[in-house]
Amino acid sequence: MAAVPHPTPHLQQHLEQSPEQRRAADIIRLLMLYRPLLDAFVIDFFTDGLWAQLPPAWQPALTNATPVQLAGLLGGRGGPGAAWPLSLLAFAAAARALAFPRGYLGGSPRPPCQSSHLHPLLRRHVKPKKQHEIQRLGKVGALPNPLRPPNSPQLPNSSPHPQLLQRLSQATGSKHVMDIGAGQVRAGGHGEGPRGSSPPELSLSPPQGHLSRFLAFGLGLSVTAVESDGRLVGLAERFDQELLRELGKTKEHKRPPMRPLTPQAPQHVAGRLDPAAPWGEFLLPPNPPGPGPAARNPLGGPGGSEDGGQVLVTGLHACGDLSPALLCHFARSPAVAAIALVGCCYMKLSTAPQPPGCPLGYPLSTSVAALPGHQLSYRAREAACHALEEYERRLRAGSPHLRAHCYRAVLESLIRAADPVKRHLGLQPGRKAHALSFPQYAHLGLLLAGLDPAGVPLDSGDVGAMLEQQHKVVAFCTLGQLLAPAVETLILLDRLLYLREQGFHCALVPLFNPRFSPRNLVLVAARTPLATVLAGLDKDSKDGDSSEDEDLGEAESPREGQS
Repeated sequence: MAAVPHPTPHLQQHLEQSPEQRRAADIIRLLMLYRPLLDAFVIDFFTDGLWAQLPPAWQPALTNATPVQLAGLLGGRGGPGAAWPLSLLAFAAAARALAFPRGYLGGSPRPPCQSSHLHPLLRRHVKPKKQHEIQRLGKVGALPNPLRPPNSPQLPNSSPHPQLLQRLSQATGSKHVMDIGAGQVRAGGHGEGPRGSSPPELSLSPPQGHLSRFLAFGLGLSVTAVESDGRLVGLAERFDQELLRELGKTKEHKRPPMRPLTPQAPQHVAGRLDPAAPWGEFLLPPNPPGPGPAARNPLGGPGGSEDGGQVLVTGLHACGDLSPALLCHFARSPAVAAIALVGCCYMKLSTAPQPPGCPLGYPLSTSVAALPGHQLSYRAREAACHALEEYERRLRAGSPHLRAHCYRAVLESLIRAADPVKRHLGLQPGRKAHALSFPQYAHLGLLLAGLDPAGVPLDSGDVGAMLEQQHKVVAFCTLGQLLAPAVETLILLDRLLYLREQGFHCALVPLFNPRFSPRNLVLVAARTPLATVLAGLDKDSKDGDSSEDEDLGEAESPREGQS
């Protein structure tokens, strides 16, 4: 009998890797193959001849593709009459297979005007998208009703299962939550990190404390909300007092039976996060400084919180470097029992090279840092923030928004021809730019670029020829959208692997509906096993997006300052 051949060293190393490590390595190999496509800015479509850089076998099929066929390529659901080259099909299939599943896509493509799962008082000042997110992140079931018939409809504010943060609280025995909101590097430029020699300071600003208010009033948890701007603390506290006053009035009105709110407001603390400080000293003074004394550190107690118990940390769309900073604090802080984190604005992550003492936002893990080609450009990280489902919807609908990419690429060509120094300017001709004719759009854009529109020919044959290539620009954008989820998966896998290397239990959970909450993957980590916490969350995701969430008759009209 022939001897069984031994695996090669490379294969042996591959087999010894975890599934997450193998997926990260495979994503990097895919991105290296298509690095020019990933790093290209669509506004350079004409100035850099991006179409000619695509594989020649792809160009004829993409030139003749309709928006609906491109939507089928993007979503993996085919398209009428599409005949794609095998190499393009393989590229699309690999990109989709390596990206982390984004969860259930059922229900409406838009969140309801008002969520029936939230108490009416917790819906005030909160936009529909944010209602969906806080309901999914901290959803709590209604009090059981033994008299309810088996098939009767659900009552408002009711749901069959407790949700993520409540499950974490039950599993860890932690009743205190730190809610740390969206943050950014104050001194950084375009997310490339600070230019000075000192570590970055991260400003925190959940501007109106909606999640904190839900966790405190809705779930009865002890909540500390950390905010960077002392002025926003006053606004959040005003909303808290408004809710407390309204609680006293609800007894006078007849409402459907629902879980009662707890008259317990969150504590709001003004301060900035120092990512390099020890866990017990991570708060810096707010910016601008407040008139009162410096806030006490919410993790300053002997066990974590002031009462000595451990805490849960949550960050809903913690921007840029704030997400990795929170993970590092969790890893070295025994006071934190668990963390639930939703990141965003990946282009603001600090990447190498950085001045001494400045931590990197990517990569965090030694696993990813050791992989050749792991580096991600600003453009790649920016692409990871795109809303793939929304772009697919626009393709299927033939949305006029699609022409905006071509408009901006033609405008870039005109600006560079008039003044080669002016490149990649941050121009904002308006939110309705797609509804303008190109001469109207270009006139506004040239003025913003500091150029005289009268000196630029807007009706030349060259301009007309570029505008006629809108379908090619849209096709090129679609290819970039295909890679975007794989880039986001790599960034999130890096964070997960960093926590695994520290010995923690962690998982990525697609908690929100990606149709209207594109950054829907929640990184959950704890010092204890997560099996009971995560069990059934996928089913809850489908339940939470059912038709029970509908526009309610008592929906409030938008008010000034809604968030």
